[in-house]
Amino acid sequence: MDLARIRADTPAAEGQAFLHSAGSSLMPSPVVEAMIEHLRLEQDLGGYAAADREQARLDGVYDSVAALLNAGRDEIALVENATVGWQMAFYALAWRPGDRILTGRAEYAANYVAYLQTARRYGVVIDVIPDDAFGAIDPDALRRMIDERVKLISITWIPTNGGLTNPAAAIGEIAREAGVPYLLDACQAAGQMPVDVRALGCDMLAGTGRKFLRGPRGTGFLYVRRDLLQRLEPPMIDHFAAPWTSTDGYTLRPDARRFETWENNYAARLGLGVAADYARAVGLEAIEARCRALADRLREGLRSLDRVSVLDLGRDPCAIVSFSIRGYPVAASLADAAAAKIVIGASPPASTRLDSDARGLGYVLRASPHYFNTEGDVDRLIEFCAAARTK
Repeated sequence: MDLARIRADTPAAEGQAFLHSAGSSLMPSPVVEAMIEHLRLEQDLGGYAAADREQARLDGVYDSVAALLNAGRDEIALVENATVGWQMAFYALAWRPGDRILTGRAEYAANYVAYLQTARRYGVVIDVIPDDAFGAIDPDALRRMIDERVKLISITWIPTNGGLTNPAAAIGEIAREAGVPYLLDACQAAGQMPVDVRALGCDMLAGTGRKFLRGPRGTGFLYVRRDLLQRLEPPMIDHFAAPWTSTDGYTLRPDARRFETWENNYAARLGLGVAADYARAVGLEAIEARCRALADRLREGLRSLDRVSVLDLGRDPCAIVSFSIRGYPVAASLADAAAAKIVIGASPPASTRLDSDARGLGYVLRASPHYFNTEGDVDRLIEFCAAARTK
């Protein structure tokens, strides 16, 4: 990994310890340049003419995302954000009373409230898969829960806090054996580690651009397996997703773009494509190895401090490090860290309420080193926490 070149492409990384890629990462210069170039073209030509001129590049974004996921381009929809993509897949399922949704204890709030709404509307049952001894979803427990009423297995691969990496591929194997659709939230995984939908065995996967993928905000993608695609009708459509083919009829597109709408942010879309290409050029295996090494260094340093509690789970935690500092409220911690040019985030209990309630967590601090960070960035946060005063 050419860290010097990567940091040259990330000028904002100099002068601060930016450790907040689980929230919204720093975009590399090629991503920003692609977006600005297209905005200038829109300024000169207008949006329609600019899109016409750049049609080949815009169409190539599907190839970039497909290559990132080891999917077919016809299995990819480009959407405004991961939540939209996830919702379009989830609400496309035909729910009936008594259907079961199997999910995890650390499921993200945006997903879980959709389960709750569906339970209220249709009488669907939400069942939480037990964890193993390390806090991850237990595949053996999942296998025992499968019956004819299970309509969907839906999990968050890497929760928003807790450092956990759920066994997504093992869950996919069980889902395939049972013939149960499998929806995977990969927001924190995309850009942090390899994401291969074939190896994962998922039927649907949603991801975002702004986090570890280092793309722009307002971008996301949805993968839907080709065989399942033809059986799903989006909960909402427009004339792009389903052309108006007769006076009283429409025809759904044959590809995953049936989950899109006609209007979108073309500059941001181009940025997403460049971000996907950039990550692949650096190498996802190398990215994962560096992310884990930096996060392990951070955890080791934080665990050496008497006042700091590391709150992560799992056998092999990822690059999201959750912790608290005794006697130092989260708001004060964030403000003082920012003043010291250390950028971290915080996660409220409502983000993963089942897990937060079970472990008695309140707001937790969250640091997420990425491959462009240095060991010095990590050490600055450790030193800050060591010197933290009681508020």
